[in-house]
Amino acid sequence: MPGKSDAYAAAGVNIEGAGRTKRGIAALVRSTFGPEVLADVGGFGGLFAPRWDAYRDPVLVAGTDGVGTKLKIAFMTGIHNTVGADLVAHCANDILVQGARPLFFLDYLAMGKHDSAVAEAVIEGIANGCKACGCALLGGEMAEMPDFYAEGEYDLAGTIVGIVNREDILDGSRVQPGDKLIALPSSGLHTNGYSLARRLLFETAGWDVATHLDELGGTIGETLLAPHRSYVSSVFDLIEAVSIRGMAHITGGGIVDNLPRTLPDGLGARILRGTWPEPPVFNLLQRAGDDIHVDEMFHVFNMGMGMVLVVPSSQAEQAVEQLDRNGDEGYIIGEVVTDTASGVQII
Repeated sequence: MPGKSDAYAAAGVNIEGAGRTKRGIAALVRSTFGPEVLADVGGFGGLFAPRWDAYRDPVLVAGTDGVGTKLKIAFMTGIHNTVGADLVAHCANDILVQGARPLFFLDYLAMGKHDSAVAEAVIEGIANGCKACGCALLGGEMAEMPDFYAEGEYDLAGTIVGIVNREDILDGSRVQPGDKLIALPSSGLHTNGYSLARRLLFETAGWDVATHLDELGGTIGETLLAPHRSYVSSVFDLIEAVSIRGMAHITGGGIVDNLPRTLPDGLGARILRGTWPEPPVFNLLQRAGDDIHVDEMFHVFNMGMGMVLVVPSSQAEQAVEQLDRNGDEGYIIGEVVTDTASGVQII
């Protein structure tokens, strides 16, 4: 019917532009497909046929998350092809702690005004993240919502589905006193603590994303956009060599809130600071905040630990050696203790 598309465009929604973008990203999406994907790009729903025969008693594990205010750094720098990979890595790590291997991912991208170049860059990052985790980008939603988001801004969220044998689910029930804690290093802030980091660096210290600091080895923008690491390949390589009794993804709430989620009632953890490398950005943030108390630093930021594994004491050194052989790093940072009062002690 003549005029309807023009009226919608006048209201701020560009159907034709979104259509061109979807056609432009089709190759990126297809690059994540394996034989389990049964439908091409553009369907109302994605079709995925897992190899059920590879699992004795399969259980699906799902998770949903966003990138948070790290997106503000993308807006400030004009770099949009990394936050999508951050999103996938965050979601994949969340289900990894239960022993699940990612199968497929769904994304949600909402913009105030559709920008094809930005949308394609974001989806490029999502596709790269999916390939790094070994999962398919099965589908998603690209919404244009005029007057809802500020000009040049967008929101990004995603859902991941993975699979694990029921007997292999990691729920922390096998964790015992004396088990060792192994930290897999982060690449920086990952995707949490950005509201505080932005206030400290931009408002309190008066820097901007282009400020170069020697102690960071680059600009503040580059440091804050450092990718959220995916630990999928590292952990599954390690599972073949040692018994992992529990895992914690160190995100919002830091190690103080996240490690207890994999510890049975009645158990706590004692962590020795200095046993793992802390990226210089955390020291910078603490100084910029007029020496924020260390307790708050460990409650807001990951402090250089992206994932913490719980392994039997007798296998801790073997785990670190195996990580090293695979080109990864791991640090024995403490142990599980019988201590119901203190939760996580950092000494």
